Amino acid sequence: MLTEIRKTFVAGLLVLAPISLTAYIFYLLFIFLDGLLKNVITRFLIERIHLGNWVEQFPGMGLLVLLALIFLTGAVTKNYLGRKFFAVGDWIVTHIPLINRIYIAIREISEAILTEKREVFKKAVLIEYPRKGLYSIAFFTQDTTGPVQKALSKDVISVFVPTTPNPTSGYLLFVPKSNVIELDMSVEDALKLVISGGSIHVRNQRGMDSFIKLNKKTRKGPIPHSQEVQTE
Repeated sequence: MLTEIRKTFVAGLLVLAPISLTAYIFYLLFIFLDGLLKNVITRFLIERIHLGNWVEQFPGMGLLVLLALIFLTGAVTKNYLGRKFFAVGDWIVTHIPLINRIYIAIREISEAILTEKREVFKKAVLIEYPRKGLYSIAFFTQDTTGPVQKALSKDVISVFVPTTPNPTSGYLLFVPKSNVIELDMSVEDALKLVISGGSIHVRNQRGMDSFIKLNKKTRKGPIPHSQEVQTE
């Protein structure tokens, strides 16, 4: 009886925990975004327009103004004068010591996440890491160029090796193409596998079949070039 009660409790917890935590996170995000401009807008509406103190109780006013400000900024940057204006501002900020490093880092991260110019993780791959005989899931990011490639004799690609269970941290590695095998697995499934510590069943079994073939072939020699990652 106690076992059944425990199983029932765990089943309810598995259903409610993700929903509750997700709702709570969105609530905190709403409070944070709404509070960015709420006090400024409320003071303006009360003191300048004399709408009354009832505006202080209006939830989401700061968030609505923030969204409108973002939309207006985007609309301005679409025309020629707006682009020139923000280009001048960008040039000024990038030439201010200390501030420019923070600004450039945030700008590059924002462009990588928000724009459609390129995907950060293009493919799920398998590499021999952290030592020979052990394998790790990694994500192909780009075909390496520039000083890194010039300093190496082999043709290498850039891969990101995430940590478990937090895939936001990890290591950037430059791996020879001949030592990389592409998994027939989506980036989403590979991330699930990493986050779960390998406990989640991957729907596409062909990727793991590739891993088994790789393990057998590495006993006889290096990975053949037919299994190299096809870079863009």
